[in-house]
Amino acid sequence: MVETVRGAIAPEALGRVLMHEHLFVLSPEFAANYPEHEGFREEEHVPEAIRRLRELKDAGIDTIVDPTVIGLGRYIPRVQRVAAEVDVNIVVATGLYTYNDVPHYLHYRGPGTLLQGEDPLIGMFVGDLREGIAGTGVKAGLLKCATDEPGVTPGVERVLRAVAKAHAETGAPIMTHTHAGTRRGLEQQDIFASEGVDLTRVLIGHSGDSADLGYLLELADRGSLLGMDRFGLDLLLPFEERVNTVAALCERGYAGSMVLSHDASCYIDWLPAEQLPSLTPNWHYLHITRDVLPALRERGVSETDITTMLVDNPRRFLSWRYPDAS
Repeated sequence: MVETVRGAIAPEALGRVLMHEHLFVLSPEFAANYPEHEGFREEEHVPEAIRRLRELKDAGIDTIVDPTVIGLGRYIPRVQRVAAEVDVNIVVATGLYTYNDVPHYLHYRGPGTLLQGEDPLIGMFVGDLREGIAGTGVKAGLLKCATDEPGVTPGVERVLRAVAKAHAETGAPIMTHTHAGTRRGLEQQDIFASEGVDLTRVLIGHSGDSADLGYLLELADRGSLLGMDRFGLDLLLPFEERVNTVAALCERGYAGSMVLSHDASCYIDWLPAEQLPSLTPNWHYLHITRDVLPALRERGVSETDITTMLVDNPRRFLSWRYPDAS
């Protein structure tokens, strides 16, 4: 079974999946103390998210994976409000998102700190997977961590190893954020492998920000899935290069190593909302169905390969069982 916000479902019920989308990416302390700067409004933006997911369902997408974890403003009751009103499955994640240090809450807890002991992150992640998140009853369906341009800092390494240990205890798959331009996915694979993680259970996120086939093939040949998951963020890599890279990998027989998505949000306070339409006009949930899939077909990508990337690979990745299960 696969855990979703509305409960566990059979893997076959996932349908077509966008593997990396967010509903709300928020900075809670700023929103609480300086609401005038961005102005997230629950009464406005939750209905807008409902509308956009209904539109996505009409476009033929059945499931989204929302890897909004600690550091990105995760608040499950808000996601539940949306899920209750739409016919789209939403899979949520546990983990911690940082490019550098862990939050101060963790500075004195765990190995190498003043108080030493086991890393509390492991228990937090395992609890989200086994018991549910913050008393909501919603169980996480995967683990999430990040490495960006600064590389494997001590804080980042701590999170990656905690995620790996939670994976070993539960069997849950791992999705990452990477900085593809500096080939950070290889470092992530090395750390996971050193912790005994089966790299076929790892999705190296934002691989689609790179057109370096050598780098992408090296990741895929070690068994991991490639997240071609930032379609619409043309500022980072133009549309044509993203499409051509996916088509080139399909031509080489690597459709089984890729998933597709946008990394889009219904609301994100990282960027000025009024500038997003002009800066990133294609960065929305419908870009893949409207623009990317037709472009892939024009480049000779088969319907079989498209189904592999949107249906088969997500289903295989999201299907897992606890190590002690029979």
